[in-house]
Amino acid sequence: MALAARALPGNAPGDLFVDDACIACDTCRRFAPGVFGGGEDDPAFVRRQPADAAERRRALLALVSCPVAAIGSRTKAGIADATTALPEPFAPGVYACGYAADSSFGAAAWLVVRPGGNVLVDSPRYARPLADRIRALGGARLMFLTHRDDVADHARWREALGCERILHARDVTASTRGVERRLEGDAPVPLADDLLAVPVPGHTPGSAALLAGDTYLFTGDHLWGDAEGRLGASRHVCWYDWGEQVRSLEKLAALRFQWVLPGHGRPWRAESPEAARRAVAALAAELRDG
Repeated sequence: MALAARALPGNAPGDLFVDDACIACDTCRRFAPGVFGGGEDDPAFVRRQPADAAERRRALLALVSCPVAAIGSRTKAGIADATTALPEPFAPGVYACGYAADSSFGAAAWLVVRPGGNVLVDSPRYARPLADRIRALGGARLMFLTHRDDVADHARWREALGCERILHARDVTASTRGVERRLEGDAPVPLADDLLAVPVPGHTPGSAALLAGDTYLFTGDHLWGDAEGRLGASRHVCWYDWGEQVRSLEKLAALRFQWVLPGHGRPWRAESPEAARRAVAALAAELRDG
């Protein structure tokens, strides 16, 4: 629970505040960028109080989703409703789970709702209200873990939903040795007619992206958007091999998609799949030559 006595001095006066437990994960700014200030890699603060009920609702979704409970409300008005509002629709067939986990440094998790069985992409923090809402949406047949860093409460979700967990063998650790399916090698692996697992080693040895249909590319920490609408990747958060990561990025330019939905960073959307390919190819060339 956030403590008003430890509220950061930069908070705007009013009900909502951020305290000094903030880990600068950017979760709150992804939900309510108008309310929470600071750069994407900086500690957050309440830059201004919500202007209306809709903006307060989004700020409370951020409060519920904060992985370290660093956001507080002096009145607590509306928090109970916010706890049952996630996952929330993000795009057709895709929901943002919220409920970020400290163990994955606030990484975003996603729910893909599809006739062949829903897919959780990476693991949110386990919470009963979230589990109940996911069940109401049809549960989850698969849990696709993009890499070893964002597995969070995967075992509890497996127990709650009975989902088959998928992780690349190179990223299996002691905490994930029980996963039901291990990807091997570097070739793309069809999981269903509309799901393609794409190994993208670099950030970690076993990083993998998930292509859902011809629209959504879930990238973990391999590729992301930023607050200015640009695509990005960085050697500063590459834990394995930067050259491999750039080569993996070049592979993605051959795929057809329009959205990049990352674990860390901001969602990114191109005007068309062709525009997405050009943007990814241009970023790969820039990083390769830079």
